[in-house]
This record gives sequence, structure tokens and C-alpha cells, in this order.
Amino acid sequence: MLKALSIMLLGSFMLQGSASAEEMITLPDSCEDISLNMIKCPLDDGITMDDAAVSMKLRANMLNFKLVSHLPLSEQVKSMGGESPRMEIYQFCDAMIAAKMVDKDLAFAGFLPCRIAMVADREGKSWLVTLNMDKTLGSANLPDELRSLGLSVRNNIYNILGAGVIGDL
Repeated sequence: MLKALSIMLLGSFMLQGSASAEEMITLPDSCEDISLNMIKCPLDDGITMDDAAVSMKLRANMLNFKLVSHLPLSEQVKSMGGESPRMEIYQFCDAMIAAKMVDKDLAFAGFLPCRIAMVADREGKSWLVTLNMDKTLGSANLPDELRSLGLSVRNNIYNILGAGVIGDL
């Protein structure tokens, strides 16, 4: 019951569009930190990977956050004669924010564009995986203007990921 209420609140909050830097988008409770400063979130029960993909694309469009690339890696593996559970990478970006961040510090280029991986594990469970942007931004020495832009990107990516997790169309 509590999880359903959290999902409804998260969904209604995310439908409001892009949050300001002061209004932090929260990840679903089911998300957890994993190695290499990454977060993994299981898709909710009944949400297919196709549902998640469509939801993420629609949410990104709503936020005016561009899907700049889609990499169906498991298809590439299969075309090379290998076997792989479904694995796709979605890359999103706001080019103007990216340019400002890289102008401040070239290291930010290594984070571009923002990625959300959609993967099935060995047991067939579906996950969305992305960079823990709280840790990344927390360790960055940014002036206030860029910190605000970074938080905007963080909120958009977490918003897109959250839409995928719950299949919010």
C-alpha cells in the first residue's frame, strides 16, 4: 500500500514537468546504489521493457530533454553471433547545459550524454541503471549557476528514469 502511494505521488509530481533546482526529484524507493557510483531500479510489476522505453522517451520529450542516441547493444551482440539478455542504452542531453559544463571543466565531457541503461539480468528481471548524480554533483566544485544547471539535469534524468520504472505514459 505504501509503495503504491509513493508511486502515485511520484508520478503526479513528475507529471508537473521539470522541477526547479530547489525541488529535488526523488527516485522510487526500490532503487539502490550499486558499484561504480551507479543506481539500479527494478521495473515495477507488470511494466515491460517496451513500456519503460516508451515512457522514458515521452517523459524526455515532455521535459524538452533530447534523446540523442539509442544503442540496442543486445542486438549488436546477437548480430555478432553471441547471446545476451536485452540490453539497451538511452542517451539524453541538453546541449546548452552540456556546453556550459564542459566549458567550466573538460572532465564533464566524460559524463556526456547522460545515460540510462535498460537491462535484463540473468534471472530475467528488468532494470534501469544510471549514474548516481547526487554523488557526482556532490563532489564537483561548481559555481552556483552551474550547480543549478547540474541539478536541473539530475532532476530531468531521475524524472525520466522514474517514468520508465512505473511505466508512466
